[in-house]
Amino acid sequence: MKFNFLQKQTSRREMLRGSATLAGSAFLAHLFPATLLRASAAGYAQQAPSPADLLASMRAKFNAAPIQTRKLAENINMLSGPGGSVVVLSGPDGKFVVDTFVAPAWPKLKEALAGLGNAPVKYVIDSHWHFDHTDNNAPLHAAGATVLAHENTKKRMSEPHDLPVLYRGADGALAGLHFDPSPAEALPQQTFSASYKLHANGETLALQHVAPAHTDSDIYVHFQNANVISMGDLFFNGMYPYIDPGTGGNIDGMIAAADKILSLAGNDTKIVPGHGPLGNKADLTKFRDMLITSRDRVEKLKSTGKSALEAVAEKPFADLDSVWGKGIINSDQWVQIAYLTL
Repeated sequence: MKFNFLQKQTSRREMLRGSATLAGSAFLAHLFPATLLRASAAGYAQQAPSPADLLASMRAKFNAAPIQTRKLAENINMLSGPGGSVVVLSGPDGKFVVDTFVAPAWPKLKEALAGLGNAPVKYVIDSHWHFDHTDNNAPLHAAGATVLAHENTKKRMSEPHDLPVLYRGADGALAGLHFDPSPAEALPQQTFSASYKLHANGETLALQHVAPAHTDSDIYVHFQNANVISMGDLFFNGMYPYIDPGTGGNIDGMIAAADKILSLAGNDTKIVPGHGPLGNKADLTKFRDMLITSRDRVEKLKSTGKSALEAVAEKPFADLDSVWGKGIINSDQWVQIAYLTL
């Protein structure tokens, strides 16, 4: 997941308009000390945190969360903590791991995986290309695992990315994240274009690419026998999601992906989100409905000619915020994400 709020339709001048002193977003306030967030419209370039500082602080903040293990089936566990969710299938055929947390969490992840049995990790499956899901590809590959992902994940990881970070509402864009291309040892060794199946430990893993949604590299993993679906960042349970328009993400794709999973899921299906607690069909239905409501409201504002920041000023999600606005993304950011991904 990246926090790359693009300015394709909103100029820096417009972002800065009406604000003399810039404060960090709710998300950035969680991640960085207040001193890093003190910047003014006149001097943001000198005072804003560097891209390297932003990324290091983000990784450190994610890493502060402990890893919690939850059993989903006899041989499937969900690890939640440093940067989202990891799903592990264990057994005599080896471990099959979906996503890998942030880099500083490697010692904790290694310990958690060891606690699930002595079998080595045979496959790592990346749900998409973002760093909080792929950071530990390299050490797992070094330990003998094959990294498997959609072909766009390898493409995106092979490219540099400069991702501006949008501060709260009309406060403006102060700094961004920079990602160099991932080292060769972190890239997927095996890729697919549409779908792929693995059979191991008495389980069938159906991997399916979806049309651009959170990014253009998203897949879900359906553990068919256990009735478990790992959605990556196609699903943020109980919170506004991040959508990455810089690498193909769009809100209609998110809605379509939710509909696809809802067509597969029953009332007893365990649905693992990229961020948030373990979910079920009812939780995903609520998330899909929120996406539709958000899209329709912002689309209406955009169709009247309002800019992204004018749409923010309308507070179109005021009635949704008590439920959805307490996560990584705040309401003002979500308005702009929806606007830019329509």
